[in-house]
Amino acid sequence: MAEQSAVPLTPPVPLAALLAREDLALRRIAGPADPGVVLHGAHASEMTDPYPYLLGGELLLTAGVHIPGTAGSRAYFDDYVTRIVSGGGAALGFGVAPVHDTVPGALVAACEAHGLPLLEVPPRTTFAAVARAVWQLMERARTAELRRVTEAQASLAAAASRPDPVPAVLRQLAQRVAGRAVLYGPEGTEIARAGQASPDDLPLADLARILTARASATPASATPASTTTATTTTATATSTASDTAPSGAHLAAYALGAGQGFVLGVAAPRRDPGDHTIASVAAVLLSLLTGEQQSGSGAARSSALVRLLLGGAPEEVAPLLSRESGQRWLVVHARPEAQTPDPVAASALGAALGSPLVDLAADVVRVLVPAERTPVPQPGWTLGVSAAADPAGWPAADAQAARALARARATRAALVRHGSGAGLLGLLPPDEARAHARTLLAPLTASAPLTETLRTWLSLHGSWDRTAVALSVHRNTVRQRITRCATLLGTNLDDPDVRMELWFALRNQ
Repeated sequence: MAEQSAVPLTPPVPLAALLAREDLALRRIAGPADPGVVLHGAHASEMTDPYPYLLGGELLLTAGVHIPGTAGSRAYFDDYVTRIVSGGGAALGFGVAPVHDTVPGALVAACEAHGLPLLEVPPRTTFAAVARAVWQLMERARTAELRRVTEAQASLAAAASRPDPVPAVLRQLAQRVAGRAVLYGPEGTEIARAGQASPDDLPLADLARILTARASATPASATPASTTTATTTTATATSTASDTAPSGAHLAAYALGAGQGFVLGVAAPRRDPGDHTIASVAAVLLSLLTGEQQSGSGAARSSALVRLLLGGAPEEVAPLLSRESGQRWLVVHARPEAQTPDPVAASALGAALGSPLVDLAADVVRVLVPAERTPVPQPGWTLGVSAAADPAGWPAADAQAARALARARATRAALVRHGSGAGLLGLLPPDEARAHARTLLAPLTASAPLTETLRTWLSLHGSWDRTAVALSVHRNTVRQRITRCATLLGTNLDDPDVRMELWFALRNQ
């Protein structure tokens, strides 16, 4: 499971945008002219084998210093380009002068054969200028994406205040992702939609039913067995499942945090970095809009409060708070990572955890959650969760949650449970284990080098040197890749429970 920040990841930039920079005068001389080729960075290297130093998606820059004095054989260039492609390199830039007057023909042929875009870098253009241009384009793309997400959040909030809030939120969401938004009810039936119908709506409904079936039990992410490209991420108020339709449309389903079985389905022709954040905001709003009206819990909570004020015992009024809870509850203490909690953020957290029983204090938010709803990490929050307790044990559970939160903050963990352990994964049936593995490792599926590095590093108990030897890479490359894994997974790889869960997932892929 990967943390989804409120700030979208930096979008990659199209190679075509770099080629369009007249000040650089770059020229593509080999490889496909595919507008879909994107860059995640730029890196200069004169290594004979650059593979160990590639993370994937780079424009690799070289002046050909590594080429043998005889200008290199065809086999040499074929091996060189093969290693770049294997390492995930997006394109190769060859600097003309001072070493070579022209790009070697054998290199052009190798790039053409392996489908690697080859750029000629003229003598007046430095590699530093090319790298700076890539980062400038990435920063502009990030700024534009941030602006788009901010505008979308404002429009969704305004839609939620309209007399017809649910249809209005769906319309805004569909417009912002240039696709469709559908609200499904507890039985998997379509309640409301925005956007034009499409054949993709059938697999979207199937995806939603996976989460509908689980929403009443526990907010665990799900990914369908037919997933071809899945990047499942826990949203602010939802569990999610994602898939790619046969037509190429990107599908996502969000189980709303109200716990009533409602699911938001989203279909879009593409998936931009900020789309998940936008959909998550819509899911939070829809959770708040559907939870209260459908459950009728507001009157029950008022009744419970009155009985407490008039001398009723907690164990007598607890059944009024949730029809599903029985007598077992969890206490959750939460602190935001960036700012002091406010009522809106506290309410959104309660919706994410599936409970409206929220108490906002000076620097901590306390949430009373039915034990049947297992809390999961929430982006932007640090959580401490108590053991399940009956109403008489609530004060002790409150102290447990406080201690768990203190431990989470000390260890920089997203969530710590009182008396937590990782042995429960062993109880999962094989199908559940595989689904969990796909969900947890989805952020790494696009990069085989990252997945293999993580697998080897875990198998060698986190040894940098032994992993570097096993993979024939530099130990700094191992550190960079493991850091990248931690970032993509949104987790702390120093936590032994996290390592165990990842190892379990890698063994059950």
